[in-house]
Amino acid sequence: MNVLRAFTFAIYGAMAVLFTFLPLHFREMGLSKIEIGLIMAGGPLISIIGNPFWGLWSDRLQNIRLVLLIMLAGNFIAAQTVFHVSGLTATVLAMLSFFFFQSSLFSQSNSLILNTIEGTGGRFGSFRSWGSLGWSVMAVAAGPLLASLGIGKLGIVYGTMLLVSIAIAFLLPRGQSGGKGSAFSFRDYGRIFGNKTLIAFFSLGVLISVPNSVNSTFVSLHMSELGGSETLIGWSVFLSTVLEVPAFLLFDRWVGRSTSAMIATLSAASALFAVRWLLMSLADGAVPIIWIQMSHCITFGCYYYFGTQLTARLVPTHYRASGQAVYALTWNGLSGILAGLVGGWLFQEMGPRFLYTGGAIVSVAGSFGFWLLWKIMRRAERSTSDSATAIRS
Repeated sequence: MNVLRAFTFAIYGAMAVLFTFLPLHFREMGLSKIEIGLIMAGGPLISIIGNPFWGLWSDRLQNIRLVLLIMLAGNFIAAQTVFHVSGLTATVLAMLSFFFFQSSLFSQSNSLILNTIEGTGGRFGSFRSWGSLGWSVMAVAAGPLLASLGIGKLGIVYGTMLLVSIAIAFLLPRGQSGGKGSAFSFRDYGRIFGNKTLIAFFSLGVLISVPNSVNSTFVSLHMSELGGSETLIGWSVFLSTVLEVPAFLLFDRWVGRSTSAMIATLSAASALFAVRWLLMSLADGAVPIIWIQMSHCITFGCYYYFGTQLTARLVPTHYRASGQAVYALTWNGLSGILAGLVGGWLFQEMGPRFLYTGGAIVSVAGSFGFWLLWKIMRRAERSTSDSATAIRS
């Protein structure tokens, strides 16, 4: 269990350092916002292939540890290539290779946590909170380090942290679920993911995650243009994610709620997203953005936690890795493509105020969609309860 906590801390910390400062590295290369958006959109694009691919092999092999080690090794090689090439075309190709190995890391680590703690009384939030702690601590530590060394040393800092993650990964449990890998078939895959509730949940997730992906991609550039330094950007990431730790522990107390109650929670989280983006559209300095970003623990933290739990509830245990992979695809894949391409163009041509206002409108639409889904699920649960009562009578 302690190895699992250490790995979660290390891998989230490494990714925090990379994704917080990678846009600044690309800017140093002389790339425009549209070009940076194009590169970052490659991650969600390749994840359409990567997420199902790695989820499928995790379920077939029943060995998530092995799959994670392969992804981490490929990630290290591809990332170092990114920092040693020049030109837009070479950078795009290197980043596509990197994203193939990176896109499913978090979803597969979530599956490993869920499979390992199953039947032990452990709670997902108490383990995932170590990821939030790693993300926040390493991002704030990397800020002054990179300000001193220069953004050009980002590849060395990230590579070192990734090697530590790989070393820890060798000590991880296999992460085998209760099912048999040989039972997996594409027919079952299509049947399971044809569930109407699951499809509605994933579709609304794409809608909600578009403005969040835009913010994740461009908030560091936005803060930099408002006068924020690397250190200030690091503190922004720290404060926005360190608060996820108590948030996840609090969410653990609600995990036993009904499916409809989880969907109602997602509707409320989506409404809070709208408020967050509206405030971002009004921000006129780097410091106000830091305060707004602190709401990340409630907005993203709530949606991420209950989305992971809802997926685990709607998908059979022995298909859990694939379920989490598809959930990650909707959150970071399809929405990320729109965020990178459309978001980059809107940021450059229309400005951040217009961009974040649009994000607020989209989040309101998503909140309404979840409210409608909650009404449908609530009616279905009441009907099932009434039927069970009648049978007992």
